[in-house]
Amino acid sequence: MKRVLPYKQAILTLPFLLLFGCATADVETSMEQTETTKPEIEAEEPAPVPEEPEPVVTTTSLYAIGDILLHDSVYNAAKSGDGYDFIAAFEPITPILTEADIAIANQESMIGGSEMGLSSYPAFNSPYEVGDALQDAGVDLVTTANNHTLDRGVTAIENSIAHWNEIGMPYTGSFLSEADKAEIRTLTENDISFAFLAYTYGTNGVVPKQPYHVNYIDLEAMTPEIEAAEQTADLTVVSLHFGNEYETVPNEAQQTLVQQLSDLGVDIIIGHHPHVLQPVAWVDGAEGNRTFVAYSLGNFLSGQQGDDRNTGGIVGIEVIKTVEADETTFELANPMFYPTFTRRSIADGPFEVVPLQSAKPELFEATSEHMSQWMPELEIVQ
Repeated sequence: MKRVLPYKQAILTLPFLLLFGCATADVETSMEQTETTKPEIEAEEPAPVPEEPEPVVTTTSLYAIGDILLHDSVYNAAKSGDGYDFIAAFEPITPILTEADIAIANQESMIGGSEMGLSSYPAFNSPYEVGDALQDAGVDLVTTANNHTLDRGVTAIENSIAHWNEIGMPYTGSFLSEADKAEIRTLTENDISFAFLAYTYGTNGVVPKQPYHVNYIDLEAMTPEIEAAEQTADLTVVSLHFGNEYETVPNEAQQTLVQQLSDLGVDIIIGHHPHVLQPVAWVDGAEGNRTFVAYSLGNFLSGQQGDDRNTGGIVGIEVIKTVEADETTFELANPMFYPTFTRRSIADGPFEVVPLQSAKPELFEATSEHMSQWMPELEIVQ
């Protein structure tokens, strides 16, 4: 490596070198200073930016059907040997119900069983076997709060619940005890959980022996139960037995109650009791939430007469859950309605629930327009 001397030191040294003849000296006298070679510094690569994880999206469908109200004409037509067979009654629509991740039904007549005597209007008691048939058709939970819950007293409630428990069918609306009532029924599919509650406007003047025997519509009493349900599951579903019989649009009291429940955060409301169809609607809650409401699903299986009372259906809604970073959101989407009709397969034969389009095509368009009048995006399935 060259040794570079300062400029002044080089001038003073030169005479001495000439005097002593140091021709072999290798001291350079150049006045030019060479630049010090600097090592190249490699530029540091920027740290990789972590990729945002893809949102995780799951979807669950919830279907609901209307009143199962077994008049004597219905259960007598289903007589089979020593029991009753309702499998054929639901067979035509079973493929639709089983498409749902969760399906619920309103069992309006208590299934107290043949042992205590079957009965029809005005004080109903139905065979156990209709519960088995509903389960076979794809129903996952039944609601039992209605004006006929107390028709045959506590024994019918106890027998009904014993059978629901025997077949593993969750129920809500009438209960065996305070502890039974306090246990909020929930179902979970595709990582989305639902809590179910049910209430009725009254019980035809019959007073329950205990307050837990049936849930009544009472906003003050309902509020803490709804708040508990909101903490228990992702979505809250409330079934309401309300409105006036045979009225095709909800009255002011129905709409007011629905708005109050939406303000409390209820996500889905399924209405029963009018025995005829009332429209489907969206209701906006006080906290910016949106509630899906079917004001009345009419009769699903009954012995009532008239096209309007035999026209019912299956309502459906999808819940879309999106998990992104630290946020989880739920969206109600793709509402649908599948119109049905109850008829006898042959004269004096068993009753069956069939697609409205095949049974009464002349009613299909008017029924579709009626149900979707407040929700144009409602898909009518046939």
